Amino acid sequence: MSKIKIFALGGLNENGKNMYIVDVDDNIFVFDAGLKYPTANMLGVDYIIPKFDYLIENKEKIRGIFLTHAHDGNIGAMADVMSELKDVPVYATKFTMTVLKMELEKYNIAATNLKEIRPHSKIDVAGFSIFPIAVTHSIPETVAFVLYTNDGAIVYATDFVFDSAMLGAYKTDIGKLAYVGKQGVLCLMAESSYAHREGHTSPHHRISNEIWNVLNKTENRIIISLIPEHVYRIQEIFDQVSRTGRKIVLMGKQLQKLVNFASAEKYLNFDPSIIGDLSNVNDKNAVIITSNEKDKTYANLEKIISRYDKYITLKAGDTVFIAEPVYPGDEKKIAKIMDDLSRLDVDVVTLQPNKHVLHHPSSEDLMQMINLMNPKYYFPIKGEYRYQYMNATVAEQAGMNKENILLKLNGDTVRFVDGKLVDEPEHIIVDETLIDGTSSDDIGDLVLKDRELLSKNGIVIVSATIDKKTKKILASSQILTRGFIYVKDNLDIIAKSEEISNKVIEECIKGKKVDFSGIKNKIREELGNYFNEVTGSIPMIITVILEI
Repeated sequence: MSKIKIFALGGLNENGKNMYIVDVDDNIFVFDAGLKYPTANMLGVDYIIPKFDYLIENKEKIRGIFLTHAHDGNIGAMADVMSELKDVPVYATKFTMTVLKMELEKYNIAATNLKEIRPHSKIDVAGFSIFPIAVTHSIPETVAFVLYTNDGAIVYATDFVFDSAMLGAYKTDIGKLAYVGKQGVLCLMAESSYAHREGHTSPHHRISNEIWNVLNKTENRIIISLIPEHVYRIQEIFDQVSRTGRKIVLMGKQLQKLVNFASAEKYLNFDPSIIGDLSNVNDKNAVIITSNEKDKTYANLEKIISRYDKYITLKAGDTVFIAEPVYPGDEKKIAKIMDDLSRLDVDVVTLQPNKHVLHHPSSEDLMQMINLMNPKYYFPIKGEYRYQYMNATVAEQAGMNKENILLKLNGDTVRFVDGKLVDEPEHIIVDETLIDGTSSDDIGDLVLKDRELLSKNGIVIVSATIDKKTKKILASSQILTRGFIYVKDNLDIIAKSEEISNKVIEECIKGKKVDFSGIKNKIREELGNYFNEVTGSIPMIITVILEI
């Protein structure tokens, strides 16, 4: 019999940042290591990952990191994780492994402990058997993982849909799922993103008709924006463009590398003659595919709109097709992009969020998975808490006992002893790391607060020079402002600020020893009160006192 502990370092009550831990008798198995994108108020933050101090502290117990598929929400934190946990083995299918290697190359991280797996081929790790099962998603070779224990299987089934028309590297092996269910499943972990949607996701995740309509609507140039890792969407575009005489131009090294690999390995099937090059960018009938990078959604379109793109300049009559549904939290951003594009006399086509969805399970898909697995316990994962709650409701409709449905937040543990749920609450300390640029160091809340203050009220720098021997002011206070007031129209405020600063300095240098800390605090207080009185805002105030 076993002692089992399941919890999340990220992924519960949020979109992205998925990282789930299954601990069986002090053997730790990590499932996925993803990122999520920052909100608008997280100024300068590129992406957010789980803080994985727990894994660093328990490094010797980790038996492996198991990746389900190559989307940022599931592998986006791997570069940061592998820089700290260099010796931990990483298991992934061929396609996922290739995308991961491309990501690691950007950060010059050596991939020395990567282990390629195949769906339906058992993995033996430290005396445990782990079985990957192929499931259908928007990217090839997505798998669910089955971890066998003495008390039944733990099944981690995140992104999936049931779609009989998606074959090859996208096909779900329903027979294997049913076989695992008959063997006995202790706990099923399944995602919640679309739990509120009625029916099956299929066929609402397909957009071939919409692509064809866009191609037929105009004879002019079409720019298509998408996420490169949604390979099935790329296949849909290629299929429809191949019915026309248009050329496709792929913009971005990441997208080109991905398409080249997917084509060589037969994950993508198309006639190479439809692919053009940079000489075709300005052709009237060109179809340009541009993609986002990991740090910012829709950054590609924003770059083109602002005329910072070296190759693409929008022209009147162009059509921009945003081939992804709007992600939660990006509604304002996409509305501004559409407005900016309309000002440039460019047609904009977007997908209707109530009609078009991504490859995630809706309520009927979840019930079908529950019926196949027939789990003793059900753990809704991945998604905002309201959707986790809806997932629990779906499980009840599928016949699960409410007492056996486990609704948790990040850090909350689910514990089983000898196959039975143990009601002994334990919470693992969790947090998130905010990544800015290539540094893996957390920039922290204080930095964000400073950035927010700077963005709202600007900065004022006060500088002065004091004689080290005589303790007299050699150079009176000078004021430098950025983002606070327009100096030429507010010379009186600048003069008064210098007067206040000089007065404070004179008061603080009367003793034998100059109180530099006192000068800085007093200037910040006096100027802050003055600025608030005359302008209604308080900028960030920095004092620089030189002693020579």
